[in-house]
Amino acid sequence: MSRRKLVVGNWKMNGLKAQLAEVEAIGRVAAEHPAVEVGLCVPATLIMAAAERKGAAFIGGQDCHMNASGAHTGCLSAEMLAEAGAEWIIVGHSERREAQGETDEHVAAKAFAAKAAGLKVILCVGESLDVRDAGDAESVVSAQLLASLPEGAAADWLAIAYEPIWAIGTGRIPTMEAVAAMHAALRASLASRIGGQADAMRILYGGSMNGDNAAELMALADVDGGLVGGASLTAEKFAPIIAAAG
Repeated sequence: MSRRKLVVGNWKMNGLKAQLAEVEAIGRVAAEHPAVEVGLCVPATLIMAAAERKGAAFIGGQDCHMNASGAHTGCLSAEMLAEAGAEWIIVGHSERREAQGETDEHVAAKAFAAKAAGLKVILCVGESLDVRDAGDAESVVSAQLLASLPEGAAADWLAIAYEPIWAIGTGRIPTMEAVAAMHAALRASLASRIGGQADAMRILYGGSMNGDNAAELMALADVDGGLVGGASLTAEKFAPIIAAAG
């Protein structure tokens, strides 16, 4: 099945107003590749300003709270992020699962809250190096995915991002065969839960994707784009990845 490629930059805790020029530049690159859906998930402090300068790209957030409002000092609801100009949200990134103690249940609840606020969702899953070395990566990540899926999961508002934790920001990636096997396993797991919707749902690869390896990664059958970290911070580095998707 043909699925439109989705390439999203995750700026993490990077970006001040001075970097808005890069948002504009990436928006221009996105306009040159209309077959590719391109976005940037920026810090919450930049969402409103970035949404005004995004060009052909979309702007997203990096997390949201599972509740719509309440006594949650320092947190942001999905509705707040949508009002600021976000169109997508990342949930379940390993840096939040590990550092913030987020569980699969938390991730599912956040995804559901985002959908209720009108946002689209990128749901992240991935394994540690110990799990990979033990030969359990596909079973562990598939189980994590199924436990993290929100109610009503569907391809028109949800995408999955597979990010091997040990590959994020390290320059290391699994072999192409391992990436292909994992993405196929995740699609099979989706099919077991949501049936035919699994064929349409996009599964992104994340973890040291760059201009040198993007084309080979995105040529794999079940790799429908990328969730890109450091290489998305500048148009110069992000543009080759967007071009590879097109």
